Amino acid sequence: MQQFVQYTILGLVLGGVYFIAASGLVVTYTTSGIFNFSQGAIAMLAAFTYWQLRWGWGWPAPIALLVVLGVLAPALGAVLYQVVMKNLRGTSEVTKIVVSVGVMLGFLALATWVWNPTASSPRNFQKFFGANAIVEIFGVRITWHEIISFVLALGIAAGIRFLFVRTRSGVAMRAVVDDPELLELNGGRPERLATISWAGGAFLAALAGILITPITGSSMSANALTLLVIDAFAAAMFGRLKSLPRTFVGAIVLGLTNYYVVAYFPSSWTWTSAFRQSIPMIMLFIILIILPQDRLRGTTVLRTRERFHMPTMRTAWIAALVLVVVMFSLQTIMQPSPMKTLAYGMTLAMIALSLVLLTGLAGEINLAALSFGAIGTIVVFHFGTTGSGLDARMTLWGIVLASLVCAVVGAVVALPALRLRGLYLALATMAFGVFVSKMVLSEGNPRRLFGRDFTIFPGGTLRIPRPKIGPVDFNSDKAFLTLVTVLFALLAIGLVAIRHSGYGRRLAAMKDSPAACATLGMSVVRLKLSVFMLSAAVAGLGGVLMSAQLGAVSAERFDIFLSLSLLMVTVVGGIGYASGALLAGLFLGCSLLAMTNTLTKLGADYASIQAIFAFMISAVTVLPATIGITMGKNPSGAVTDIVKGLNDIKQARPLMFTIIGFEVGIWLLTATDVLTNWNFVILTAINLLVVPPLGGAIMKKRAYAKAGVAPPTPAEFIGIDRAYTQLDLDEMESVLGFDALGVAAPVLHEGEPAHAPA
Repeated sequence: MQQFVQYTILGLVLGGVYFIAASGLVVTYTTSGIFNFSQGAIAMLAAFTYWQLRWGWGWPAPIALLVVLGVLAPALGAVLYQVVMKNLRGTSEVTKIVVSVGVMLGFLALATWVWNPTASSPRNFQKFFGANAIVEIFGVRITWHEIISFVLALGIAAGIRFLFVRTRSGVAMRAVVDDPELLELNGGRPERLATISWAGGAFLAALAGILITPITGSSMSANALTLLVIDAFAAAMFGRLKSLPRTFVGAIVLGLTNYYVVAYFPSSWTWTSAFRQSIPMIMLFIILIILPQDRLRGTTVLRTRERFHMPTMRTAWIAALVLVVVMFSLQTIMQPSPMKTLAYGMTLAMIALSLVLLTGLAGEINLAALSFGAIGTIVVFHFGTTGSGLDARMTLWGIVLASLVCAVVGAVVALPALRLRGLYLALATMAFGVFVSKMVLSEGNPRRLFGRDFTIFPGGTLRIPRPKIGPVDFNSDKAFLTLVTVLFALLAIGLVAIRHSGYGRRLAAMKDSPAACATLGMSVVRLKLSVFMLSAAVAGLGGVLMSAQLGAVSAERFDIFLSLSLLMVTVVGGIGYASGALLAGLFLGCSLLAMTNTLTKLGADYASIQAIFAFMISAVTVLPATIGITMGKNPSGAVTDIVKGLNDIKQARPLMFTIIGFEVGIWLLTATDVLTNWNFVILTAINLLVVPPLGGAIMKKRAYAKAGVAPPTPAEFIGIDRAYTQLDLDEMESVLGFDALGVAAPVLHEGEPAHAPA
């Protein structure tokens, strides 16, 4: 009985901290309509900052708490809303999720940058008043830190409830997300209220991070601390992001279940620890499926700012051919190491294609694309290889089987989640991804099933050979790069073909309005299930080839944060385009590594300024998240701007031939060893980034000179760069409604006859 009481008290304390974190989510969502995926990262950042002030610099605990909870956390929340989140009005649910995910990844990179995870001395995070400050309750010894945590949870629950229900400011905060214009007409200040709510949400996240870190007893890891607070998502969803009492109940159940598993599961079950870590995500998935889905406010936007224009089949074939030719040309001048890096980027681009199909075409969201790649890799390891040692090869049968199994798993995941959409679906797939990481990829112990012994992930590392299809061996770097490039090109063409087909038009209609599709007799269930299966199969294929390129993969290669990074960069590139997937794969797989290696080499060559290059290397890790945060200003992605620029170049034939000629010349000089690969990269960047705008400006100037007219002056510079003309004055008078005598024309009301001026 004493054991039951002990673990019940510990579960109540953990549940109370989960509620504090979940209440921050409820506050920010209720007042802005944005689900803050960065809540866990804010908690992690606050915990690290408190550790630095309290034990790193020796500040007294009250002052350290006052600085973190009273100043830094609220200021961070307010700045986050003003700089990033308020730009997301009028954007799709995908963009809102990706920007929030970008903030989370940015905070993770920042914490890793400031607090080196490889530091030799451990960072010990102690409880309030120390571990020896203990009292006995019902014969159970409990620390003051745990008592304070639970009391704070009760006080916060009552305080937020009173704020939202009984105060004018709380009612106004809830009105911000419903109709900010109407609130403003009634004397409210929507931006100010939303900023205050985000400051409060950040305060609650920081408080949860400081409280939960010593309770769990785990080491201070940025990823682990972030996931600890992400566990509170289940409690927030149990309250459907609006009910604080239900959120409190969900948090308590979550905390109790966590400790009851420790207390009552047999110690002989080697998977108990992994199951305990997976409990929050399992509960999140179950809650999303069982509870009635509340209508998400973020989906009430009828017209979003994203615009995607699918290319024609002719354009798709030409682009695919150009890609293959470019990759083949690069093979002749590249060294083996960069060739491997490029092949890795192409495999990531293949996984990103699954997101273009699912999210760009169908409007569904998957936050765990790499988890399907992990499943495909496991299938190939066990059933899709032949030979051993250096002679081991992946078989065509193994590749096909891995894709089919991933499609089936995609159907299993999608089937219970078919009625979910937007944020709910995103959280469901995230729960699946964390479950795969915690339960499946951590299974390194031997198991016995149906009389057979097996190990899912033996030794924590899987060795995957490159494929051999018939007589063609793709073991060499050149052959493998050609294989993944051709496969990506074919999949991209297939994607465009799907979009132009009747099936693709049904997917586009489902993306716009599932209810309208069902009204017209379409089977929305069948559409969702089929597109999930196709997307999972593509992700599995890309994951298998990624593992083959790396040769040996560990569970960290399929981490949920990598899946989130891939989705974020794909949306930044352009989630509606196959070329957006290409940009995402090359950026994550090649560009970041190339920048890091280049800065490292420069730091070694110029030792006197090595510290500057070390700073720049750390800054590169924050770059992807920084790009993702800017999505609110350009939700259609970078490909839209690139396509517009390419169309301008195509219309200027001399400029187009000049760029192509320069690039061919650079390649020839590199192929004949006149230039190095490094010089090739620099000159290619100059040719693609500098020549188009410079050449375009020169051509426009010559065209105006040949026509004998002056270049047009922007309207805001008329009267500054040149004098007003009579034409300018006439146009202004026409726009302002003045007649020829300079008298404003009368405004006629309906039914009023027009009279000539006296």
